[in-house]
Amino acid sequence: MTDGRTEIDHNSIDYARFYPHQLTEEFIAGRCFEAAQKIYFPAVHPREPYGSGRNVKRSPFYEREVELGGYFMELGGWERAHGYKANEHLLEKYGDRVPVRANEWDNRHFWRVSNAEHLAMSEDCGIVNLSHFHMVDIEGPDHVELLEWLCAAKIGGDGNIGKGIYTHFLDDEGMVRADFTVFRMADRCRLVNGADAGPRDFHYMKRVAEDRGLDVTITDVSERFVTIGIWGPNARATLKKVVADPAGLDPENFAFAAIKPIEIAGRQVTAFRISYVGEQGWELHMKYEDGLAVWDALRATGVMAFGVETYANSRRMEKSLRLQNGDLLTQYNLIEADLARPKVKEADFRGKSKHLEYKVREHQPAMLCTLVMTDNVDAKGIARYPVGALPVMDPETGETLIDSLGRRSYTTSIAYGPTIGKNIALAYLPHDYCQVGRKLNVEYFAEVFPVEVAAVGYKPLYDPENLKPRS
Repeated sequence: MTDGRTEIDHNSIDYARFYPHQLTEEFIAGRCFEAAQKIYFPAVHPREPYGSGRNVKRSPFYEREVELGGYFMELGGWERAHGYKANEHLLEKYGDRVPVRANEWDNRHFWRVSNAEHLAMSEDCGIVNLSHFHMVDIEGPDHVELLEWLCAAKIGGDGNIGKGIYTHFLDDEGMVRADFTVFRMADRCRLVNGADAGPRDFHYMKRVAEDRGLDVTITDVSERFVTIGIWGPNARATLKKVVADPAGLDPENFAFAAIKPIEIAGRQVTAFRISYVGEQGWELHMKYEDGLAVWDALRATGVMAFGVETYANSRRMEKSLRLQNGDLLTQYNLIEADLARPKVKEADFRGKSKHLEYKVREHQPAMLCTLVMTDNVDAKGIARYPVGALPVMDPETGETLIDSLGRRSYTTSIAYGPTIGKNIALAYLPHDYCQVGRKLNVEYFAEVFPVEVAAVGYKPLYDPENLKPRS
């Protein structure tokens, strides 16, 4: 109220985060009734799904996923399969690397097949439904000017046309407000975002454009397009089986981060060579009405469909990739998240002065680090697979770590990584604790478990290019 900025990340209470369907009386009544019951339970599970307000948005291949026995959760109204019953035969091959979660709380709302899908994708390849992506088209005479002001990365210049640019919105204090990808096209830009952050950033861009008097049109096109991810060591070979021009996928013809049109099953597809799982591959973007034909053409090659558990949790954690509204918060700056580009662009952008100020520091007050649990067996002899936010503590004092700015260290993401066979967590640690090999503790259900700092900043625990895990 005094300076227009909260001291803590307020995404979870930001009114702008809601979709239109979430503002209807029916939706609000259902969620309020359900939330009231959950609140008065002894504990609400971190992955607890809502039962009301479901099946609002379905991808064109939803029925195919139902046939595969999809285990669905919801985000932004979209039904998302976290794994598929049809893939449970993979547990015969990978069962010794996919532990059974004996504790009910650890296993609740988790499907063991997901970790088997993870391992199968990393050995071959797979496709994943990413239709929940939020997409906004920004066009008009000032569309590049708007994004150049809002984004930390360079958006302008002819050299960026035909590229996907991973970048961030910062606030006036240089803290991370959002992350997403900008598709730079000749006549417009398309901002591809997460389902939970999309509406918030959509309204934010519209407010900033109006405040600056810019001539732009900003349109939510999320439900006009759908996305399929294809990743794995055999992703290129598999995709070549269905595209009209197989040679166009060769590395010399399709550079990393490039965006190019391809044709699958007679449908026009925008292919973006990128990865959120570490493995090589593409995001395939297409019109909603073309989605089913593309899905079916890919599946006809025999390629496995895998769930978003691998995409959003286990595989991206092994690769040390960050999650907006989880690991990226307005309480930390871009350098602390280890996502700052080596060179700051010349053009002015929101938060630039503070970003430059942070960049010349001898060190940051905290850094986002990767931790691995070195022993996950509890006092009853049961192996635990934690979920939720865990305090990170000094083993000598037993106190939760606090950095020089008063920010406490909690795990921001946590998941079991079947490739390396350990529980992995991300957490911001005070500078004095940022050493690889540093021994720390986390607390889970009033028990203390040992963890070790495996990486300071961005450094994968498993890098497919080297084809070996690093523990």
